[in-house]
Amino acid sequence: MISMIGAGAFSLVIILSILIICGLPLGELTMGGQYKVFPAKLRIVLVIQLMLQLFFVLIILQMGGHMPLWFSHQVTKVIGVVMAVYLSCNTAMNLISKSKKEKYIMTPLSMVTAICFWITALQM
Repeated sequence: MISMIGAGAFSLVIILSILIICGLPLGELTMGGQYKVFPAKLRIVLVIQLMLQLFFVLIILQMGGHMPLWFSHQVTKVIGVVMAVYLSCNTAMNLISKSKKEKYIMTPLSMVTAICFWITALQM
């Protein structure tokens, strides 16, 4: 169940990423709110990030037993722990962001996802 919550929270981030890539003025939700609309060159980076985000949703679903493992049990667990550490750091960075929108919207999403990754990876 925790893995489903984590996948759902991460999926919200993916949807926001897609909207930013498409040029919607949601840039204040990321990178300290530097851009209201992301420049085209940065959107390319977001596309790469989007692919990684999709991969990590699959990983948490695999750790939760909702999908067959692509990697060994141990490798999947290591990926999950690494992602939990990353999301924990991301939560801290969002919390100190200059952008109020990033602080109040992305911090809770990141925190929920980090907690879900920690719990799922450590229970695996």
